[in-house]
Amino acid sequence: MTYHIITIGCQMNKADSQRIASFLETNNYSFSESIGNVDLAIINTCGVRQSPEDRVYGLVKVIRKKNKRANVVVTGCLARRKDVERRLKDQVDLFMPINQLPDIFNLLTKKNYLSRYDKERLVSGEKYLDIKPKHQSNFSAFVPIGNGCNNFCSYCVVPYARGREVYRKKTEIIKEVKDLIKNDYKEIILIAQNVNSFPNFPKLLEEIAQIKGDFWLRFVSSHPKDLDDKLIEVISKNQKVANHIPLALQSGDNEILEKMNRKYRVEDFINIIEKLRKKRPGIAVSTDIIVGFPGESQKQFKNSLKVLKLLQFDMAYISQYSPRPQTAAYSLKDDVTKEDKRKREEILNEYLKKTALLNNKQYLNKECLVLIDGVNRKGNLQGKTSSFKTVVIENKKDKKLIGQFKKVKIKKVKEFILTGEIYEN
Repeated sequence: MTYHIITIGCQMNKADSQRIASFLETNNYSFSESIGNVDLAIINTCGVRQSPEDRVYGLVKVIRKKNKRANVVVTGCLARRKDVERRLKDQVDLFMPINQLPDIFNLLTKKNYLSRYDKERLVSGEKYLDIKPKHQSNFSAFVPIGNGCNNFCSYCVVPYARGREVYRKKTEIIKEVKDLIKNDYKEIILIAQNVNSFPNFPKLLEEIAQIKGDFWLRFVSSHPKDLDDKLIEVISKNQKVANHIPLALQSGDNEILEKMNRKYRVEDFINIIEKLRKKRPGIAVSTDIIVGFPGESQKQFKNSLKVLKLLQFDMAYISQYSPRPQTAAYSLKDDVTKEDKRKREEILNEYLKKTALLNNKQYLNKECLVLIDGVNRKGNLQGKTSSFKTVVIENKKDKKLIGQFKKVKIKKVKEFILTGEIYEN
């Protein structure tokens, strides 16, 4: 029996796909590169915007054209969308929320049976998180600490797609991390829809940072309303915690933030970033911003631009608002034109290039520790700094260095790429 997984979207989906692969392989399935003759095709979907959703419809058609006998499973964000189910019901065998993974075979055969996992744990997603993943890397690993979200941001489908927050036991998380470090993993990424709503997340982060070993510790995604002084203190005191934090602003206007149900004000967000930079000088900050949210005026958009200019982000993922069924914002009139959304996105991206280049110039002629993680299109090695900067290694193509920390002297900088040379053997 063979399987193939197509993963669309965020890091959480990538982590989920690693658990899906592990679960299938412990049940005598083997991975196949070809979709044309597999027994089981799984699409791990993203419904954050319309474009990844449209990709799913195209993929299902392609799979069915190439392989009529395969069982096709849709999981991820679109698995609970009734409109998606109606559209694909004749082409998809199973719409499966990710927390039902342990029951996939019985769900596929449509047997009316009682799972060996008790129903409460299955519905909560706790048992799915216990599945040991099949890591795609032997030096960098996602470690999910929870699933689901309680925030109900008005534009976001996650609480409907994944359900309410469920978190793993701290002892289980730490054991998984220790096993990874024992196996020489260099990068541990704690992941959840909202990592810092984990009960006493600063304590968890600190305990992991105290584990002996040569590794970096990252975490995504954080919600500004839950990033408190305790967490900032842990970040500032533990150098194993990577020198980068992703923190979504979403809008620089308080009225829009209220409509988004974000539960913080712009002033709160600015205060957090200023505290972080004071406590940990040089920390890189990336963010997410949505343009064209329903009712966003030109003045309100300019408020987002003001914050972008003030905080000088290293990276910002800027997206145009896309109405998502089931969300609260779906009932609002999508009254910002496509052209205005496009222009606003372009304006923010153009300014981002300036701040990113300015920040990167601070690395010029400096020595950086880089985790080599692959090769670029030209075959040169590349990697990431602790501050999550992409570094291309000039004239170095030895793939044996992938997965190792190397000191690199930065020779050139662009907006989103540093270039340098390894100066130690």
